[in-house]
Amino acid sequence: MVLQKRQFTGDEKGRKKAMLLPIREYQELMEALEDLVIIAERREEPSEPFDVVKKRLEKKWRITNSR
Repeated sequence: MVLQKRQFTGDEKGRKKAMLLPIREYQELMEALEDLVIIAERREEPSEPFDVVKKRLEKKWRITNSR
């Protein structure tokens, strides 16, 4: 994600109250947030090492393609 210069709006004392950012950057932030939610929801699910999953899928692929 390439961060672009952001614009801020402020109150009468010059304190920052809001920020404007490009739609694309907003969308990327929302996608990242959605990914984090999924990760948090699945944190307790059982997992397998990558190598085990890879071997199982390669075996399945070989069986499927040999028919």
